[in-house]
Amino acid sequence: MIFMAQRPLDVLNRALESSVLVGLKGGRELRGKLKGFDVHVNLVLEDAEDIQGGEAAKRYGTMVIRGDSVVFVSPAE
Repeated sequence: MIFMAQRPLDVLNRALESSVLVGLKGGRELRGKLKGFDVHVNLVLEDAEDIQGGEAAKRYGTMVIRGDSVVFVSPAE
């Protein structure tokens, strides 16, 4: 079996236009459609919502997230 190394920005590029869960410093989580990103991992989410206890607590619409506050980006259901 051959495994190819994946660069983080390649993984984000494949996640464009799909729903992602973003973990932020301080334990906050946001979910939304990934519309864009840059080399600093600044993210643009569309239909962003604050997630608390697995449920949407507040909806924000389009949002820009500073890359220095991002802890993880994961596919969302």
